[in-house]
Amino acid sequence: MKHPHLTALLAAGWLATAHAEPLTLIFAGDIMLADGPGRVIAAGGDPLAHVAPILEAADYRIGNLECAVADGGQAQPSKLWSFRAAPQTLKVLKGRFDAVSLANNHSGDYGQAAFVETTQHLDAAGIARFGGGRDLDEAHRPLWIEKKGLKIAVLGYNEYKPRRFEAGPQTPGIAWSEDEQVIADIRAAKAAGADHVIPFMHWGWERNTQPDERQKSFARRLIDEGASLVVGSHPHVTQGAEIYRGKPIVYSLGNFVFDGFDYENGRRGWLLRLHIDREGVQHWETLAAHIDADGTPHPAPGLATPCGSRGETAVAQCINP
Repeated sequence: MKHPHLTALLAAGWLATAHAEPLTLIFAGDIMLADGPGRVIAAGGDPLAHVAPILEAADYRIGNLECAVADGGQAQPSKLWSFRAAPQTLKVLKGRFDAVSLANNHSGDYGQAAFVETTQHLDAAGIARFGGGRDLDEAHRPLWIEKKGLKIAVLGYNEYKPRRFEAGPQTPGIAWSEDEQVIADIRAAKAAGADHVIPFMHWGWERNTQPDERQKSFARRLIDEGASLVVGSHPHVTQGAEIYRGKPIVYSLGNFVFDGFDYENGRRGWLLRLHIDREGVQHWETLAAHIDADGTPHPAPGLATPCGSRGETAVAQCINP
């Protein structure tokens, strides 16, 4: 028979919290599986081979899928760059990524039919998706991660044109970053029992190595509204990090699997690795990758990149192993 005091502690969650190991999450930036990476895969190669040990050591891995994955659809005539990967390319993500965000400006490159086909291929591969769906409600539905006694909601949003990729009440597409809707989604996730809410934003101007005022002000507001950290991608370069109210903001992770960039910053990306428990992020670090001409990332040891730990008020620099 349990002692009444022990029973009370268990009910309150104190003992579980005291003994729970932190959850290790990894976020990756833009993953584009067409063009160079697609040719590597078609030839029997593996664009993720060099970073696989890092990914496989984490409890949960999340990336931004920056392309349609489909056989069908038509390229959108107004897009300068349109990306569509073959369905078989998803095999390189299986076992390396648990979930992908669809909230970006390339998910709809080949139209709604290809977007829906992308969701079907991801579902068949067992890769969770968020930030996009078959209607507005599904597009705004959180990715729920329930591991090691934690319940974490990850939300994905795009705020880079074209907005016509946005989901409608009865039409497929992505979650658009409307300020009040994002705030409402954070509050709803907290009300649904989330220990932590993590917005994964697709934002900022391409090639800008520093976040703009919009990114900085909105990221801070997201934390004011209850987010435990904020992660971003889209500019095709990394954009640095800050700590606000004790919580990290990593503005852009840059590219991860992507070819076609002729400037050095476009061929560098970060993996964000963080250790989180019920109290929040214990420690976080950015792991640098150099991306070769085929779009394949390689670890870049010896570089100093942003990192931090709970209680610190400023971003530190850690040497990549």
